[in-house]
This record gives sequence, structure tokens and C-alpha cells, in this order.
Amino acid sequence: MNDVEIAADHPFLLYCGRIGRDDKGFLEFVYPCSFVKLAFVGKSIAVLLENHSVYWDNYIGWILDGEQMKAALPESGKARICLGEELKEGMHSLILFKRQDSCHTFSFEGFLLSEGGYLVETEPLPKRRIEVYGDSVSAGEVSEAIEYMGKEDPPHQGEYSNSWYSYSWITARKLDASLHNISQGGIALMNGMGWFEPPELIGMEWVYDKAQYHPAIGRTSLWNFKDYRPHVVIVALGQNDSHPEDFMKENYNGQKALEWKDHYESFIRKLRQIYPQAVIVLTTTILCHHDSWDKAIEQVWERLQDEGVHHFCYRRNGSGTPGHLRISEAEEMAKELSDFILSLGEEIWLDESIF
Repeated sequence: MNDVEIAADHPFLLYCGRIGRDDKGFLEFVYPCSFVKLAFVGKSIAVLLENHSVYWDNYIGWILDGEQMKAALPESGKARICLGEELKEGMHSLILFKRQDSCHTFSFEGFLLSEGGYLVETEPLPKRRIEVYGDSVSAGEVSEAIEYMGKEDPPHQGEYSNSWYSYSWITARKLDASLHNISQGGIALMNGMGWFEPPELIGMEWVYDKAQYHPAIGRTSLWNFKDYRPHVVIVALGQNDSHPEDFMKENYNGQKALEWKDHYESFIRKLRQIYPQAVIVLTTTILCHHDSWDKAIEQVWERLQDEGVHHFCYRRNGSGTPGHLRISEAEEMAKELSDFILSLGEEIWLDESIF
């Protein structure tokens, strides 16, 4: 039997997320929640990809006819992964998505359908659009360790991380919105802080405008902001920034704290310049952190004097759990955040500039 090759540029494939291209020209999935969606007729389907591992064990996720599954990826090299076989006759739906952050990237080469298989048009992506700038919580890291709800994380090698269960993606689904999730485990706002890529420690100020950003991959590429225009931008930074020194807690009016506030304000103004029409929501999460960081964000929000920027705190802000959010805790956050965004009115989803 001969497989039917479905190239990555097939017009019936729908992509969502900040997806770039590798050095061979293939589509490269870097950020969590990025996905390709399709509908097809066929008895089996497989994906052709090449994994580029940086750390941890790496997994891809997919949802076939409503059932979610995952598969381990090789540390490096090309792989053919069966996503479904012995399928019933008729049409099937599939979403193949990036479960994890830049602990790995993968180059997507296409799908293989069983002989006689073919794609059909699938439902379009939601017209509402949101974008999130965040850290591991926003990426859904360790979300599937449900036995550890409200507790520290268990030992793991990436197997519990699933962006589908991040509050970011749950919020997007509640709002019926497309999502670009610019989130990275361990990241802080500024270089030299947080946990991402020690000993250099790379911050969101450097990552935010990249399609490919992880230095271990050996190359970087810029993102074209014209390719995606969010109606709502959520900035969830300020938790990893307390490492290696919690200067906001220790000396709220000290030089380092003042410098961080200036950089945070500059970052928000930069996003406003890029997205003049968007609502911007400043927040953190329910992961335990000192409330001085939320106080600092409130202070910056007051300085901005921008009616399109809002500061939002959760009911259990900074006090909900010492470990990463598990699925039910992410649901809790998503419910509060989506309710808040909906309270801003239907007009925020207009494509015309309103601020």
C-alpha cells in the first residue's frame, strides 16, 4: 500500500501559534500551544517531523476525534509517528500541538495518510485573538501531576507538562479565541534574572520578538508582528524575577526595584506601540510569590495612564500553590481571567483601533 503524502503547505492545513522556519526551510514549532489542525478521510495518519532537544524528555500531543494522546520524541533526528490507525470510515479531526516550551523544538515536514486518504476543509480558526507573554505557569508546565495539587512539584523530566491544560489555552478556549503563547519556563522580564538558560539568564525583553530564540538551537530568527494582531495581550511576568535575589521584597524602593519597574513599564509601552488597538492585561498567577511584585505592577499600571491597560489579580493571587498549577488550578485561573476579559465588553474584539 502506498501512503498519501500531505505537504506542510497544503491549503487545508490550519496553523495557529508563533511558528517559524528552521535552517532547512521547514516549519518549526517552538512555543507551547502552537498547533496544526486538519480534517481528513483515511484509515490511518502519521506525522513526519524532526526533533531538536535541548533538555528533558520531549513529547508531542495530539487530539484525534476528541481523544487526547501523546508520544515521546527522539532526542534528535527525524521520526515518523503514528497518530491513529484502524480508524473508522468517514471524516476525522486532528489537532497536533506543542505540549512543551523550548526545552525542544520540532521541524514539521507533513502528514502521511493511508492509501486513498485525503484532506477536507476544516472549521476555520476563531476570529478572536489573544496573546500571552509568560513563564512556565503560562506554558502549562507540570500541569498533569494532578496528585500534587497544592503541593511542590514531583521529580519529573517533562512528562507532566502539557500546554493544553495551561490556563492560557483554557482561557482561549473559554473565550473562543485563537492563541499565541509566548511563554518559557523559568523566564523573567530582564536578562540576568530568573531561571532560563543559566548562567546567562535570558529574559523576555530579549525573547519577545523572536520566532526562534533558544541559544542552544544555535540560531535565532525574528517574528513579524504583522502576521498576528491580537485583540487581547496578557502579560504574566514577575514571578521568576525574584531569582537570584528577591529585591522587590527586600527593598521595594531600592535601585534594583526601581530599575525593574522602569523596564516593565518600557516593555508594556513597547507592546502598546506594536499593538495600538489591543487591550493589555497585566497580571501574575496564583503560584506563590511575594505580593511586592504585584504592588510594583500596580504602580507601573498607574504610571502608564492608558485606558487600554488593566491590572488584574486573581482571588488567590500569589498564594494558591507552592508548585506549578495542576489542571483544576489552571481551570480556576482561566475562569477568573476569562470572566474579567468578557467584562470589558464586546467592543474589545473589534479589529479597528479603539485606544
